Amino acid sequence: MENKLPKRSEVDVELTWKLEDIFASESEWEKALSEAKSLADELAGYAGKVAESAETLYKVLEIYEKDSLIMHKVYGYAFKSRDVDTTSTSAQTLYSKSMSAGVEISEKLAFLEPEIIAVDDATLEKFYGEKPELDKYKIYITEVRRGREHSLSPELEKLLAGTNELADLPYEGFATLGNADLKFPEITNEKGEKIQITNGRFVPLEESKDRRVRKEVFEKYYETFGSFKNTWATLYAGQVKQLMFYARARKYSSTLEAAVDGNNVSPEVYKNLVEAVNDNLDKMHRYVRLRKKLLELDELHMYDIYVPIVKDYDAKYTIDEAKELVLKAVEPLGTNYVNLIKKAFAERWIDVVENEGKRNGAYSSGVYGVHPFVLLNFNGTLDNVFTLAHEMGHAMHSYFSNEAQNFLDSRYRIFVAEVASTTNEVLLMEYMLKNAKDNKERAYLLNHYMDSFKGTVFRQTMFAEFEKTSNEMAESGEPLTHENLTELYLNLNKKYYGEAMISDDLIGYEWMRIPHFYYNFYVYQYATGFSAAVAIANRVLKEGETAVSDYMKFLSSGCTKDPVSLLRIAGVDMATKEPINSALQVFERVIEEMEELTK
Repeated sequence: MENKLPKRSEVDVELTWKLEDIFASESEWEKALSEAKSLADELAGYAGKVAESAETLYKVLEIYEKDSLIMHKVYGYAFKSRDVDTTSTSAQTLYSKSMSAGVEISEKLAFLEPEIIAVDDATLEKFYGEKPELDKYKIYITEVRRGREHSLSPELEKLLAGTNELADLPYEGFATLGNADLKFPEITNEKGEKIQITNGRFVPLEESKDRRVRKEVFEKYYETFGSFKNTWATLYAGQVKQLMFYARARKYSSTLEAAVDGNNVSPEVYKNLVEAVNDNLDKMHRYVRLRKKLLELDELHMYDIYVPIVKDYDAKYTIDEAKELVLKAVEPLGTNYVNLIKKAFAERWIDVVENEGKRNGAYSSGVYGVHPFVLLNFNGTLDNVFTLAHEMGHAMHSYFSNEAQNFLDSRYRIFVAEVASTTNEVLLMEYMLKNAKDNKERAYLLNHYMDSFKGTVFRQTMFAEFEKTSNEMAESGEPLTHENLTELYLNLNKKYYGEAMISDDLIGYEWMRIPHFYYNFYVYQYATGFSAAVAIANRVLKEGETAVSDYMKFLSSGCTKDPVSLLRIAGVDMATKEPINSALQVFERVIEEMEELTK
């Protein structure tokens, strides 16, 4: 854990992504930023005139698309430059400039959508007849007008656009307190070494085979969070209040309705997930009992949830081995899919290793007209291999949508964003299980699969239920204090983990450290996406070419339909509980096999 990281300049260039594919230099980036601002000024001249004629509407949307695409590249280059080296002053400057420009441009263009919404249906149909080229923007226009009952006057839209930075303050406060100001104590690890707890070290330390270490880390970590309990509650209450403000301003009945409607999803999909997972909690409880048995513990505590239950087996992989596994795993998706991933590996779409100042975690970010970029912090674990598969799924989704759709129609919704990534993971798991050398390796893989269900379906749904309930509390006038937030979280933890787990009181503070609670009802999509992916991967493996063809249509569809309709193309109906119930039956089968292997 204390190995010195290389500086960015010391990393082998072949292990870094090639941002020159976006802009050859910072001066090119500056030119693009300047052009985006000029285009925004040009667009601003059309305020009040957007629907003067079919020709004007087409011209406005043409400029808007061009401006949006340039800013997409400008922002993409800036945040990727910053993310690989947060110590770089020049990268921070690029990022700050792009963010400021984004706010400035959004304020200038605040008139656009209200004017599109204000056009009556008959006039719009006449425009389509007069200017057939407008069909290119029909999906975008329809989506804008879908929200007409929630739109405001141009003046109020401009006012709301100017509050965007204020709305980010609760999260900014959360991130600053959690990442900069919060100081954790040291503990003595299993080797007798003093080591400071950090957010990044928490889970690795909780994987320690020494239970004393796990318990001490757990207690000191959450006690540190708890020492700022009033501040965390104030920040989270601020987050919920700003969501309530926007929901009321846009005439939604609740923050949940406002959040899911942004992705054109019904609140019923959210509620179905919570209900379906609650109906299947017996499977989670069975998993917890199995964990307790395999760890040979009289009492299972929350500090025992990360320690591996398969003893004396720990596989390590090089990045080349990980790449080969991913390529083998996705072969059922066809030669074109495999060759595209090979191209990504060969042409430096991926930033592979950790360096000083590089942000943690992993992500994929598509850049329209260029190619997707993938950020990793690869250090050879099984998790890292699955992360590579996961992020390449995102990358392929972006690639196929970008190739098939115009820029405005390529931007698929967050609701479907986790499907392609997790489909790759399920295919990788099935491939590795099929090729496991012995029962020890098979058990190791099954453990990873069970943990994926635990972490992605059950844990994320628990988060989703916390978010839903806490928002409902605030909407009914109940103040969000640290006491009632902690009580809510602790009770949910007890319900989800069951009686075989001792839900230590300190786990009630866990809500204080979850950044996703500031992402506006985001986490449920991990669970729905995972469930859809299990269904798609199993269909691909069973049905072959027909299923692959449907799946490729889904990957290429961008945002041309609402997300639930898009998933129906791939053979999954998320308007029902069936995909969640079906995925959790797979979870049960994995538990049963693990029970058999470990008798």
